[in-house]
Amino acid sequence: MKTSALEKTNMTFDKQSLDNTTLLNLYKRMLKPRLIEEKMLILLRQGKVSKWFSGIGQEAISVGVTAAMHKDEYILPMHRNLGVFTTRDIPLHRLFSQWQGKANGFTKGRDRSFHFGTQEFNIVGMISHLGPQFGVADGIALASKLKNKNQVTTVFTGEGGTSEGDIHEALNVASVWQLPVLFCIENNGYGLSTPTTEQYNCKDLADRAIGYGMESHIIDGNNILEVYTKLVELATSVRENPRPILIEFKTFRMRGHEEASGTKYVPQELMDEWATKDPIENYQEFLLKEGVLTTDLISELKAKYITEISDNLDIAYAETEIVSTESNELNDVYQDFVYQEFKENNETSELRLIDSISEGLKQSMERHDDLVIMGQDVAEYGGVFKITDGFVAQFGKDRVRNTPICESAIIETAMGLSIAGIKSVVELQFADFVTSGFNPVVNYLAKSHYRWNQKADIVLRMPCGAGVAAGPFHSQTNEAWFTKTPGLKVVYPAFPYDAKGLLATAINDPNPVLFFEHKALYRSIRQEVPTDYFTIPFGKAALLQTGSDITVIAYGAAVHWALSTLEKHPDINADVIDLRSLQPLDTDAIYASVKKTGRAIILQEDSLFGGIASDISALIMEHCFEHLDAPVKRVASLDTPIPFINQLEDQYLSRDKFEGELLKLMDY
Repeated sequence: MKTSALEKTNMTFDKQSLDNTTLLNLYKRMLKPRLIEEKMLILLRQGKVSKWFSGIGQEAISVGVTAAMHKDEYILPMHRNLGVFTTRDIPLHRLFSQWQGKANGFTKGRDRSFHFGTQEFNIVGMISHLGPQFGVADGIALASKLKNKNQVTTVFTGEGGTSEGDIHEALNVASVWQLPVLFCIENNGYGLSTPTTEQYNCKDLADRAIGYGMESHIIDGNNILEVYTKLVELATSVRENPRPILIEFKTFRMRGHEEASGTKYVPQELMDEWATKDPIENYQEFLLKEGVLTTDLISELKAKYITEISDNLDIAYAETEIVSTESNELNDVYQDFVYQEFKENNETSELRLIDSISEGLKQSMERHDDLVIMGQDVAEYGGVFKITDGFVAQFGKDRVRNTPICESAIIETAMGLSIAGIKSVVELQFADFVTSGFNPVVNYLAKSHYRWNQKADIVLRMPCGAGVAAGPFHSQTNEAWFTKTPGLKVVYPAFPYDAKGLLATAINDPNPVLFFEHKALYRSIRQEVPTDYFTIPFGKAALLQTGSDITVIAYGAAVHWALSTLEKHPDINADVIDLRSLQPLDTDAIYASVKKTGRAIILQEDSLFGGIASDISALIMEHCFEHLDAPVKRVASLDTPIPFINQLEDQYLSRDKFEGELLKLMDY
């Protein structure tokens, strides 16, 4: 007598109080993505699909988890979670269009497979760096908690992804803040070809929850009823009692990481063992025995889905190849922002740069009643520079949030807040520390609107700059890392008035803005600043003084260096341009001035090679060459790290080099 697959595995299905309709629906939900995958594998061999990450054998996880969620709750899936998308009833032709790079997909041909999100279906797709998913889930869950929505956010990763630092940071933040997140690990045995024995050195990944003070569970990921009933129970509990839970699903990847990689590295006996644990075949056999399913109904369902797949493929195939223009591509890098001018009032008070930033931030908190500030020590302590001193008393700890030391997770949390409709300001304690969160800035915040029309409504405050003997790790002015990255805006005020108005605009702007604040200017520069809320547009430089001999272009502390030098040389009549905004850049002001004066010198604090002065110089050469009477000159700091002791720092900085280079250019 033939032994059934179910008997071989000793898998047991406990239907508990589930009715037959639910039991059958779970089967249908698993069958559909399986049949889609089988078709995709055929199309892949025919060259009609460029790449495929198979989830065959893991359908019970995607389907069971998604079926347990409410449709208005966010899910953040990964490579092998087709069942999430189908269970959320995304029209198949749109998925097929996405995979073929057609306009009716979700990324306008700009990204592939499941690298997309859709607010319509409350799904936030992955990026290839894997780890940021957990931090973004934290942000969505935080928004739910702040709005008292009693919702749970669910996020997936594989066992390989759990080695990434972002994962650990996000788990810690979720635990500290008691965020309603279900962190789902699909432990399928291999990260590409690397087995779990070479990925981590604990018995179960669920054990890691102990270190975070977090509840955890291990679930048979191939048993749809165990997945579904347990997730319903956990999701219900988390909605009532918000907290994070770590869930490890034990499963197996029956095909390659992606089809091209194959599975030759997997022992055949392991493949054979897991083949008997197929989640659909075993569940199908169980339903047949229970009388919920018949062989005729199986045939009927398969025929129905095969027809649906074929019909929707025809729709996708019939769609014309994507056509775009350079202007379309450029215009989609940023979300449209209609600048709203708030005019300054006549009443002013003398403020230091640090005071104007604090006042501007406070007035924005009053104007945007759900704006959240996050950063290390920003709450009761008021931040290391005391810019948020007193904010907790006025706005409360929900909106002014101390964070653990985890720049990546906090920037990702800000992204999650934006997805859920909440603005945030993140204080990087020092601009240098953004390196610990560099990946989400340049790969998530910068690319999200271009990829799937999702704004990143975030301001990163970046205390920066030398001149205070702070050494190599607290003194960088690293704006050029970000002006190079499409999708980010970069603002760098030199005066209290500009800082207050530009910060208000940065917070109003739905795009990610890096707001640089020079530490040496915090308490050394004073100016009369309007007391009320006001804004200044991006991309508009300030012409600080006018002349016909030469154009001096600078920003940040370098503006003050230039002005101080020119005071010593009253015979030099210079246009002095304070850029204020580096991305967008006011090229019109630069070109108009250079065409008038015929000479240009650019002063920056950053080191020379690769700095923004190089690009400005190139732009002037391309657009103003015939008007030049001398070469464009760049003056910058040494191409070394920033030293600590004063005499070395003075030697490093471009401040004292400017006068000599200015005079040389005037004599050219």
